[in-house]
Amino acid sequence: MTTMRIGLLFGGRSGEHEVSISSARAIARALAADENASKYEVLPFYIQKNGRWLSGTLPQQVLASGKPLEIEEQTAQNDSPAGQFPNFNAVDVWFPVLHGPNGEDGTVQGLLKLMQIPFVGSGVLGSALGMDKIAMKMAFAQAGLPQVKYIAVNRSEIWSNPCVFPKLCDKIEAELGYPCFVKPANLGSSVGISKARSRAELEAALDSAASYDRRIIVEAGVVARELECAVLGNDNPQASTVGEITFQSDFYDYETKYTQGQADCSIPAKVSAAIVSKIQEMAVQAFLAIDAAGLARVDFFYIESTGEVLINEINTFPGFTATSMYPQMWAADGISFPELVDRLIQLALERHGEKG
Repeated sequence: MTTMRIGLLFGGRSGEHEVSISSARAIARALAADENASKYEVLPFYIQKNGRWLSGTLPQQVLASGKPLEIEEQTAQNDSPAGQFPNFNAVDVWFPVLHGPNGEDGTVQGLLKLMQIPFVGSGVLGSALGMDKIAMKMAFAQAGLPQVKYIAVNRSEIWSNPCVFPKLCDKIEAELGYPCFVKPANLGSSVGISKARSRAELEAALDSAASYDRRIIVEAGVVARELECAVLGNDNPQASTVGEITFQSDFYDYETKYTQGQADCSIPAKVSAAIVSKIQEMAVQAFLAIDAAGLARVDFFYIESTGEVLINEINTFPGFTATSMYPQMWAADGISFPELVDRLIQLALERHGEKG
């Protein structure tokens, strides 16, 4: 059997750099486990926080330590994907383990597509729609998926003259009320998200979100359970067992998400079979609506008092450690972590073969 060389691409220029390293370490272990050990050879490529691409021993060190390289540790010559990488052209399939902007938003996917080499996950369109919450919600609306009320805002409206900003806040109060959530449209892992309960908090939240992104989304708050569903496939995707995230904090912010013991997950979620079926159907609809491929995690709000299920968002490359929700939901359906990684590579080959 010929060994397939997997270009494991991780790190990246986003606030989720460390999360990417954790996911890459787990995937590297899975590629060396069970039957995968004889099928795949891992070639690691590490993108530093300043955008420098590294290959060879330094990425191996990052995978071994689990810690990012400091800027001063970089090598000057390997400063782009076109740098002097002896094994760059040896890659058979790329596995971009990148979360957030400059990695999960279609930018790297466009580069990999130009290389004409198969890669795991969504292409340019699916990645871009999956990252930008405003474009995502427009695609969901077109597909007829129910959502919370929201208002799209530009940075120019927030950092504007003293007449425009108060009118914007008036509009948000009138249409959404309090509490509401203010989010940068193009960040993940709950970075830059604030909950506003008053005019003062709303003004501060808008200013904070504008410092992260020029596109901002404001959503109405709902009292709901937070359910998640994993999707696997290309044109005929499958939905997993449904899981639930619970937490004691005011909302599922970055600290809650990544501090051990702050949040719990229940798989399967304790909801009726009818709700599970509805969520699975909606998850597949959302996946197809943005033209996703390979994998995605779709998040929902379940309002028990009314029985409503509202789609929150889709994540085209969710956290991928052994304790992350995406692989755990598939594990509950009998698909092990190494098998899941293998399937994603096969799906990448399938999509590449379609030349679409």
